[in-house]
Amino acid sequence: MHSTPTRLRHGALTAGAAVLALLAAGCSKASAGAQAGGCRADENWSPTEQAAWLRTAVDFRGTADGTDPSYEGASVVVRAQLTGDVRPLCQPLAVQVEFWTLTATAAGTEMSSVMRHQLSTNGSTTRTVGFPADLPTSQDITCTRVLVAAYSGPPLTDGELPSAPGDLAATGDTEVRFGTERIGAYRLFPAQDPARCDADRATPSPSPTGSTAWDVHHP
Repeated sequence: MHSTPTRLRHGALTAGAAVLALLAAGCSKASAGAQAGGCRADENWSPTEQAAWLRTAVDFRGTADGTDPSYEGASVVVRAQLTGDVRPLCQPLAVQVEFWTLTATAAGTEMSSVMRHQLSTNGSTTRTVGFPADLPTSQDITCTRVLVAAYSGPPLTDGELPSAPGDLAATGDTEVRFGTERIGAYRLFPAQDPARCDADRATPSPSPTGSTAWDVHHP
């Protein structure tokens, strides 16, 4: 007479426990899935894939025409992703932002690394690198262009360095060839005084006062 309610209560408790177990298992799987989807797996990305991601994250600001005589306020910005897969990278990417000067001389084009800044980013925050203060200006008596590049991984080796364009007087978009696929983005700014880049000049223009030709691996 009294065993039936007890059995019913026991059956209800057992069923309830089974439901809770299923819910717990489902929540556990959902949590694991959320964690897996929380960042973008990039551990096995090739240099080309890293460069492609970096290309969408780099902006050159304050440098619309390169005519600011001191590049004051100009910067390279590695920003958070705004479109596409906006998840941060699971493995932060090492990024180099490097500045070179390309100066016309009687022997050809002389390239010098002015500054290289290393940063780490996973695309979740914005990082800003200002232009060096000692870049050549319109007051310098020289035919010099400024090249800026953002690339992934360690500093460029000798074989990966850019090839200087043949005509430093060119004012339009000029392609720069690098010996690597690691380059995410670059910008080549026009000479402050293109008239000084005349290929027929008898003597080379002097180098900018106080300029330093740093080795490409200078920190």
